[in-house]
Amino acid sequence: NEQHRITGLLQAIVAQTFPLGRIEVIIADGMSSDQTRPQIREFQDRNPSLRITVIDNPQQVIPTALNRAIAEAKGEFILRLDAHSAPEPEYIEWCVQDLNEAKGDNVGGYWVIVPGDDTWIAKSIASAASNKLGAGDARYRTSGEAGIVETVPFGAYRKATLEGIGGYDESLLSNEDYDLNHRIMEQGGKVYFDPRIRIQYVARSNLRELGKQYWRYGFWKVKMLKKFPGSLRSRQALPPLFVLYLILGAIISFISSPFKLVFLGSLLLYLLLVILSALPAALKSRDLRMLMGIPLAIMTMHISWG
Repeated sequence: NEQHRITGLLQAIVAQTFPLGRIEVIIADGMSSDQTRPQIREFQDRNPSLRITVIDNPQQVIPTALNRAIAEAKGEFILRLDAHSAPEPEYIEWCVQDLNEAKGDNVGGYWVIVPGDDTWIAKSIASAASNKLGAGDARYRTSGEAGIVETVPFGAYRKATLEGIGGYDESLLSNEDYDLNHRIMEQGGKVYFDPRIRIQYVARSNLRELGKQYWRYGFWKVKMLKKFPGSLRSRQALPPLFVLYLILGAIISFISSPFKLVFLGSLLLYLLLVILSALPAALKSRDLRMLMGIPLAIMTMHISWG
């Protein structure tokens, strides 16, 4: 799958409105055992105008890959693009424009979330990932007005900005982007969201993969909060409090019959809210299976992250 994603990402870069001669692509490869590198070489042969450099990432972790790529880069601007994404044609042009206009020290845009497979559950997961009940109020997932935000996906920076704050924290195997943005803001910088900047993001294709993804997010969020306790937001505290409520509520229900009714009633109310939040997407898709799929995805996100 990775080799096909890399090829798709490279095709999206070639389709950019930004002059290809000014773009250098650096791919940090986690020592692939499939056909990723031959695919890259074939793509380079077919597109000689695009400069592609492949570097090794023997540690096979994201922040190390990013820091190695940044050190290798020669350009003024750094745009991070992960392999499960594909930028729309104006992506690079508008990122560079916003950086040149000093709108932010990190600039990013809107995730156009697409299913990881052609199944009803994959479509449900993609819909849940942009549902406000599932994803919160992150503007890059739900869109909205341009402006200063806490974080954006992937990001575009000046190389000097990244070097000035010491790059990505290699001790964080996830949440490294949120950590980086927090350090930018601590030093007086700005993170800017521009809805014109759009990038396709491929969501997980099944609940098992989704659960593992959000468990990892939650686990490394704790590690980041040990560094920056003040970065915790109320919306981020809700999932762990919800999980704690589920555990304590189940225990107390065995002891107190009156509380059991309250506990079961609150769970039914939560389920009703989740189903209602899925209704617009299910009606739009004309697939009533999503009335079950979206709630399952949202609950997986809440409980796994929490």
